[in-house]
Amino acid sequence: MVATWGVGEYEWYLYIVMPFMSGLVGWGTNKLALEMTFLPIEYFGVEWFRMHEQPWGLFGWQGIIPTKAGKMASICAKLMTEKLFDIKEIFTRLQPEKMYEVMEDGLLLMIDQIFDEVANDYMPGTWKRLPTGVKNEAVLTAQRACPEFLTGFIADMQENIHNILDIEEMCVSACIKNKRLVNQIFLECGDKEFTFIRRSGFYFGFLFGVVQTCIWLVYAGNWVLPLCGFIVGWFTNYLALKVIFRPLNPIGCGPFEIQGLFLKRQKEVSETFARINCNQLLSTEKIWQAILTGPNRKNFQLLLRNHSLVFTEKLIGGLAPIARTALGVEKFALMKEDIATKVILELPNIIDMSYEYTTEALDMETTIREKMQSLSPAEFEGVLHPAFEEDEMTLIMVGGVLGMMVGVIQIFIFSYV
Repeated sequence: MVATWGVGEYEWYLYIVMPFMSGLVGWGTNKLALEMTFLPIEYFGVEWFRMHEQPWGLFGWQGIIPTKAGKMASICAKLMTEKLFDIKEIFTRLQPEKMYEVMEDGLLLMIDQIFDEVANDYMPGTWKRLPTGVKNEAVLTAQRACPEFLTGFIADMQENIHNILDIEEMCVSACIKNKRLVNQIFLECGDKEFTFIRRSGFYFGFLFGVVQTCIWLVYAGNWVLPLCGFIVGWFTNYLALKVIFRPLNPIGCGPFEIQGLFLKRQKEVSETFARINCNQLLSTEKIWQAILTGPNRKNFQLLLRNHSLVFTEKLIGGLAPIARTALGVEKFALMKEDIATKVILELPNIIDMSYEYTTEALDMETTIREKMQSLSPAEFEGVLHPAFEEDEMTLIMVGGVLGMMVGVIQIFIFSYV
């Protein structure tokens, strides 16, 4: 079939359609490359051979971000702890007296229960025979010791927060367990950039398609379409990624200012980043869970034990002479140890009473947002770029290979038209 206007070997409308097909190739390869960045969450395929922290296997694929969830979380955590906040300064915002105020009811109830339980376990007869006034005075003495115990413990926690809370481990552990969370951080922070990548694939692809059409008019060899398809897929991904992060600093161009699309949205992205991280990773509940169950929990337990032992001496107060007489020295020591152990075990159960105040006092979302908005462009780039930087060539090559495959399909289509 010869073109009616005398150029090329195919019908004239195929030459008009070709740029649009190239645009669709660019759009499709960019879209698929993005999908492969985030999906599947877990490895899909037969994992016969796969290098560590690589998304591809011999027969399968895992999204690049989920593959490196721990590494990405570590980058985010380091950004926050090195550039956005000092966890020790954050915790100094807590007022120990206010902490006691919001936990007072739960603490007093806890102490009453422990006091009554231990007294009945170790000296039931003696405790029952004691006059009501003596019992009440013993309980009041225990209650009066509570403010000093809790405020002293919170102040000591603030001073030693780096020994009892590992922010980086906390974030990495959470993201490895919930890889969707890492995807959420990048997808929401880079929502507009990812939309641009998808759409720009068509625009860039169309422009390359015009060039491809000109080549096809001159030489319609079978290798042209796969080669052009590879170039379209490769360049559309390459240009889309570069336009997002480059130029790093604003460059004046007449009445216009040119800068990477992501970098232009620093204020907006900072708000999103702070909100997601404080809701999903750095919430008060998750911080306390990390303190109570994380790798540094033994340091926390030791700190609490030291305060609990001192607290126990004051809890017993005027009851000590009676208890020593009734129990003897060794059993009295066991009773004190039991009280301290119960305080250590029960105190975490009432920590949730402080969540609302702690969240308000720490105000981490505001701190992260404001500090992030003040970062230099080079520092701010580190929020999202690490998701692509190491694997940019992988994404670009994926686009190229997909484009080449489409080019091969085009050959078969053209051969039947």
